[in-house]
Amino acid sequence: MINNELYEKLNTKKAADFFMELYGKETGEARSRYKSLVSDIFESNNHTGNLRVFSAPGRTELAGNHTDHNNGKVLAASIHLDCAAVVRVRKDNVVFYRSTGFPDVEVKLTDENGAFDLQPKPEEKEKTEALIRGIAAELHKRGCKIGGFSANADNKVFPGSGLSSSAALEVLIGRIFSSLYSEGKISSQNFSSSNFSPLEIAQIGQIAENEYFGKPCGLMDQIACASGGAVAIDFADSINPNVSKINFDFEAAGYTLCVVNTGGSHADLTADYAAIPSEMKAVASFFGKKTLREIEKDLILKNEVKLKKAHGERAYQRAIHFFDENERVSKMTDALLDGKDQFNQYLSLVNESGESSKKLLQNIYPSNGASSLGSALDITKEFFDREGLHGVCRVHGGGFAGTIQVYIPRDSIGAYRACMEAVFGEGSVTALRIRKQGAIELEF
Repeated sequence: MINNELYEKLNTKKAADFFMELYGKETGEARSRYKSLVSDIFESNNHTGNLRVFSAPGRTELAGNHTDHNNGKVLAASIHLDCAAVVRVRKDNVVFYRSTGFPDVEVKLTDENGAFDLQPKPEEKEKTEALIRGIAAELHKRGCKIGGFSANADNKVFPGSGLSSSAALEVLIGRIFSSLYSEGKISSQNFSSSNFSPLEIAQIGQIAENEYFGKPCGLMDQIACASGGAVAIDFADSINPNVSKINFDFEAAGYTLCVVNTGGSHADLTADYAAIPSEMKAVASFFGKKTLREIEKDLILKNEVKLKKAHGERAYQRAIHFFDENERVSKMTDALLDGKDQFNQYLSLVNESGESSKKLLQNIYPSNGASSLGSALDITKEFFDREGLHGVCRVHGGGFAGTIQVYIPRDSIGAYRACMEAVFGEGSVTALRIRKQGAIELEF
């Protein structure tokens, strides 16, 4: 009966309008997706209350390539690809999480005596169980009541895409816990959130990933996924970064933003990724500081010879990239705030960011040589030249393998897709739509 009630609500005009706002033209596909999740919801006598629906988006990095870990600035945006879940409260303290294409997950939040058992468990490291337990633990620590629930989920933020599938999952779980068990919800039209702010939900997800899952990630991904829309983030205060919303529509400016998955695995690239923040911080330590944000670029330039002797040419160039990229984030943010009249300036800065990542940051070609990022960028630029297009491209996310980011005139996306998929395979090109909503509960 409860399933049927929600199932019928998905057929209403209100639901169609809601899906249009979240997913653009994909309303039919979205309705079918949610109906499938409702139909397959796990049933148990332990359940109570109505079915509830949640969604959290993935994210794309617009600027600020490898700046956050040195307290820099980042420009990012949430996207229409999301992790969605149909949820029902449980009477016990068990979280049952089912996600399309993955094994079921069950996490008992209490021990056999009924006391909360929220300490990290070695056997859960690098598993979804660790994220669920870690998020529950941090919410409990912050005074939030916690309890069990069953969730039937589907994650469209495909892994390995550089679009932060893990951060989407983290802020989804955080939003579910806080909405089910916290009071003082603030509603706005079809969307609602608990009294935990997007920044708090992001911080909770990061702590779970750092301390329970075992990955030393930054906070950019979680903030972008939790906040919604385009956001400029300043990590000068790494504990409480400044987050500013930016209202801009790339489609209205005549461009499609997309990513191209070039293939390749990140599995053997840990040392390459770790070397970037390590070398930047080594340059900062030369001046007795922890991060590059604490010093000025002029100081780096004046000590070029000494720095190269102490830490090498690459560390010096990566430090220069940090300062230049930090300045670019501010300029790109201003260009978006100024509207469509400054969009060409924004695109020029995107191109500069890509060139800096390639030449100074040097995160295009991994040490093992197994990457197609360079080829993807070259093919894209050749396509622009051949078609006479004003488009730009850059490495996306961490680099070394994975995806590139492309801005292309809307009318040419079909031809570009055909060009790239002939090389990297069907489905390798994904057009992105900026989504205004972050991690939310859907109110039908």
